[in-house]
Amino acid sequence: MAKSSSLTLILVAVGGVAVGFLAAQAVPSFTTPAPVEESASSEQGQASSALAGLDSVTLGERARGEITSAGELNGNDGSRYLRYAISLEEGSLVELSLSGALQGLVALYDDQLQLLESAETVRHHVEETGDYLVIVSGADASGYGPFTLNSRTVELSDSDTLAIGEPMDSWLDGTSREVSLTVEEAGMYQIEMRADEFDAYLELSGPNGYYREDDDGAGNLNARISDFLAPGDYTVTARSAFGGGSGLFTLSAEPRELPGDGELRNDGSVMPSDTLSGWLSGQELSYQLEIEEAGMYQIDMRSSDIDSYLVLEGPNGYFREDDDSAGNLDASIADFLAPGSYQLTARTAYGSDSGLFTLSVEPRELPDGVELRNEGELTPNETLNGWYSGEPLTYELTLEESSLVRLNMRSSDFDTYLEIHGESDSYSDDDGGSGTNSRLEQALLPGTYTVIARGFAVSGSGMFELQVNAEPTEMQPDA
Repeated sequence: MAKSSSLTLILVAVGGVAVGFLAAQAVPSFTTPAPVEESASSEQGQASSALAGLDSVTLGERARGEITSAGELNGNDGSRYLRYAISLEEGSLVELSLSGALQGLVALYDDQLQLLESAETVRHHVEETGDYLVIVSGADASGYGPFTLNSRTVELSDSDTLAIGEPMDSWLDGTSREVSLTVEEAGMYQIEMRADEFDAYLELSGPNGYYREDDDGAGNLNARISDFLAPGDYTVTARSAFGGGSGLFTLSAEPRELPGDGELRNDGSVMPSDTLSGWLSGQELSYQLEIEEAGMYQIDMRSSDIDSYLVLEGPNGYFREDDDSAGNLDASIADFLAPGSYQLTARTAYGSDSGLFTLSVEPRELPDGVELRNEGELTPNETLNGWYSGEPLTYELTLEESSLVRLNMRSSDFDTYLEIHGESDSYSDDDGGSGTNSRLEQALLPGTYTVIARGFAVSGSGMFELQVNAEPTEMQPDA
């Protein structure tokens, strides 16, 4: 009977994902599969011989190689691969990763050619001392290039204490892991949990019923809790977001510098030209804004931690709110404010996220020679400036004779909208001008008309220009 390659025999017996790398690999001189009734001891001997003669990788050292068209072929996806032998000790946590030009994968098999892990970065708990097979493969059929295979032993911490400024590597085994954290000085701190094998989830509990939790605050399924913490003892709970995830994770707690003068103001009075730093920890914050002189003001709330949201309430039922007008999830309210006391509320747009923010209130100068008219009579062939703050502005246009009327409303601050109403006529326009500007052109009979200038959305605000032109035209009343 002709022999098969020992490597081919074991792969046929193992099947599954191992075939993905090796099913097409057979020594050319051996082509016929061995009988499936071969003894277990024979299979073990064949598996061991499959590792014989391979280049060896020493744990903790680097091995350089290159995937070329001359490499062994993966019959499943057409990629090429190289094989290495590595000796590993029971109880260790090993990490295998690639660097270099190759876009590739690493796979780890035991000496029976059972697939243990396959990923861009492989981490594995070694259950038995022995020789293992490492395969470096292109990510697909076009994956070629030089690479460095990096290997190391990851030192795991079994400490039940997390120290500020000292990250710890640990292993999650399907259940949550609790560690204690002591905060000696009040201040801002950032606790992070990062993991590649599962979706990280953090819980933080502390003095006086303090409790916070986070799923993906650090991005890429990593968790982060940033908050202003009082001195005391806290419990950090690290777990997976869904069920019994397992794998390596890194837990850290770091102090975070406060900007500017290092002080936080989470309430109190705010005046024009003030800029302050505050900290949201799940609850909205309220400030009192005092306006002494009527004018244009711009209020900005900016943060790299949260999605900012502003609410401004004032005299005579005044109400404005904004989410993202300042871009990058920052909030801004720009408006013409009458003298009086206003309540300014800073919060997050969604949920109970926490983080640092800056709040500023600045007077906004009108361009030279510009005066604002937010109501009154319109005169044909004039141009005026107004300020929209969420409420429609109403003007009156009187025509002494039949006229072709052209109305143009332009703004670089918001999406404009025009309406004109008479006793029996009603016309409107959103974007008839360029961009989001409005334009109405209509022949109208003599009479008094109401012109309404507003934004397409009530959340917009800003300065606009309204241009009115009228020229006589022949027009007969409807019979």
